[in-house]
Amino acid sequence: MVGRRRAGARGNGGRQGQRGQAAPRRTLMEPAAFASETSQESHSPYQRISLAQARRGTSDRPARVYADGIFDLFHSGHARALMQAKNLFPNCYLIVGVCSDKLTHKYKGFTVMTEEERYEALRHCRYVDEVVQDAPWTLTPEFLEKHKIDFVTHDDIPYACAGSHDVYKHIKEAGMFVATQRTEGISTSDIITRIVRDYDVYARRNLQRGYTAKELNVSYINEKKYHLQNQVDKMKKKVKTVEEKSKHFVYKVEEKSHDLILKWEEKSREFIGNFLQLFGPDGAWKQMFQEHRGRMLQALSPYHSPSVSPSSSPSRTRSQSRSPSPASRRTLFPPKDASSSSMSEEDDDDNNTMTPL
Repeated sequence: MVGRRRAGARGNGGRQGQRGQAAPRRTLMEPAAFASETSQESHSPYQRISLAQARRGTSDRPARVYADGIFDLFHSGHARALMQAKNLFPNCYLIVGVCSDKLTHKYKGFTVMTEEERYEALRHCRYVDEVVQDAPWTLTPEFLEKHKIDFVTHDDIPYACAGSHDVYKHIKEAGMFVATQRTEGISTSDIITRIVRDYDVYARRNLQRGYTAKELNVSYINEKKYHLQNQVDKMKKKVKTVEEKSKHFVYKVEEKSHDLILKWEEKSREFIGNFLQLFGPDGAWKQMFQEHRGRMLQALSPYHSPSVSPSSSPSRTRSQSRSPSPASRRTLFPPKDASSSSMSEEDDDDNNTMTPL
């Protein structure tokens, strides 16, 4: 059902209608049609469009432009060439011919992709309207007539192959050749060169991804060597990861230790300042001690003692208060004789009073 719908959608685009017009694709989401799916039969004889008509866009149908190639490992250089071919004229129908594996291996060499893969790659390029399978190496008048080709496009560098200095020489002489610009720095040969140059890297990568040595055409010794190298690389990666983590840890420790040192210095300054405020020469502790000392001395020896003058210091007052006067000594500690005599007198009085009845 999908094939029928695609052929129906492309039918008007591939064949010549009553007015000889080819309708473009309805949407870019649809892949390009194969030439076998379109019909080139027309009720009116085919007449080529001139280059002036194609450039002005005054023709009653799109200009049919043909581009051919191998298109192995389809890359941006291929896409840019087809983009230029599609934009050669305001109204353009781009036909792309792809050579088969048999023809390519004969004239150019072995390909990486099969012809079916290369056909499908071209069908999904947004600039391609139609794909010709098993395209010829050299374009013949019969082939140009069959596909109603107005112009052939390729880069202007002479393409020497199959015993010819330039396979497009007769196309150029017929005035049907339109040149495109080649994209430098990218080609299928360049990509293959990269793979061959870094073969060990890609072999090791595919072994890691589950491919067998037989699938990669790798010998037993090389397989073991690649596995050993993979293990060494894993160890290096682990060591590097540990080094990075340790460096990060050391940096964090240094950062935190620096912060701690700054905080310690700040706290130590604050502690020293508070200590000096309390215990320094003019500190609060000294003043408080003097105040308490004065209060204690005052409590032990009040200032209003009569034996001490008001102008005397607390120390003198205390020393004087501790040394009693001779009169007070006599009062406090009377002589032994006097006391005994007084006591005898008191006893006599008592004896006198206690007379028997």
